[in-house]
Amino acid sequence: MVLLGLFWPTSLVPTCQWPFWVPGWLSKRIQRTWALKQRVRKVGLKMGKALARYLWLVIGFAFTTALIADELRGKVVSIADGDTITVLDDNKKQNKVRLNGIDAPEKKQAFGAKSKARLGELVAGKDVVVEWKEKDKYGRIVGQIYQGSLDVNLQMVKEGLAWHYKKYSKSAELSRAEAEAKAGKKGLWADPNPVPPWEFRRTEKSKKK
Repeated sequence: MVLLGLFWPTSLVPTCQWPFWVPGWLSKRIQRTWALKQRVRKVGLKMGKALARYLWLVIGFAFTTALIADELRGKVVSIADGDTITVLDDNKKQNKVRLNGIDAPEKKQAFGAKSKARLGELVAGKDVVVEWKEKDKYGRIVGQIYQGSLDVNLQMVKEGLAWHYKKYSKSAELSRAEAEAKAGKKGLWADPNPVPPWEFRRTEKSKKK
């Protein structure tokens, strides 16, 4: 009887239009079984949807939390080089900030001075917003710098005054900006054989040993 209720064609059970004679008591039993099956199915679907929504909310919350960066607001009071600045916040605390995803030429390298000067033109003495999630081994905030609507990190790469630091950044936007700057021979890319700053530092370090 249960099998009949579970597998009988759905078009027949609700209306009891049997293709052959069925005793009344059996017909009612099948109808009750069918109704129960439908209720269980509906409850199951609702529970499944509710559970799915709950899981998506949990996953979404965790994902969003991971993406949310801390925010630092303040005025740029110092430019160390083409990828490091100092920001004075509202509490009068000086925060050293390393621009995320880029690596500018060292001071002793070609374009090192130009890179520093250009970063100064963009942010020195100006209010900026720094979005960040971590600090580096030197205790510097590693973040994205915005001066108004300008993405400063991206701008430095666009002008050929910083490299896309691919070891620490997978940004497609930075990669594209670097490729365009290179194709246009902008900034450091005017040099036929530019030396990446990380290689320059490695060389300098080995000389001191």
